[in-house]
Amino acid sequence: MDTTSSADTGEWLDSILYDENGLVPAIAQEVLTNKVVMFAFMNRESLAETLATGNATYWSRSRKRLWRKGEESGHVQKVREVRLDCDGDVVLLRIEQIGGIACHTGRERCFYRKLQTVDGQTTWVTTDPVLKDPEHIYK
Repeated sequence: MDTTSSADTGEWLDSILYDENGLVPAIAQEVLTNKVVMFAFMNRESLAETLATGNATYWSRSRKRLWRKGEESGHVQKVREVRLDCDGDVVLLRIEQIGGIACHTGRERCFYRKLQTVDGQTTWVTTDPVLKDPEHIYK
């Protein structure tokens, strides 16, 4: 992962536009396939930890704490590149998904449902298989 001298001072964190809760949306994209595998939120602390460790760390809104991706499942995300969008309010993590599973449902990615119209009915269709039963991933 490329870093600059401002990484040490945290100046790069000041360039990000956080929401009223101190959060910024973060998209995780698999670097080898370009598939978007996950969406989560990050705060200053999780971004700083991500840069320091090279592993994706997010902010869990439900748990109200840092969420180190893979801390329970072992499916960590090795961060290869961090990008900021043109408005400064969305972070893109280009990651290597260890184990090939990003979703807590045991799938490659969280975006496994596709909106389709079949026989005049518009519905969500599951397009990606479960690679590993979540009961075997989470204890």
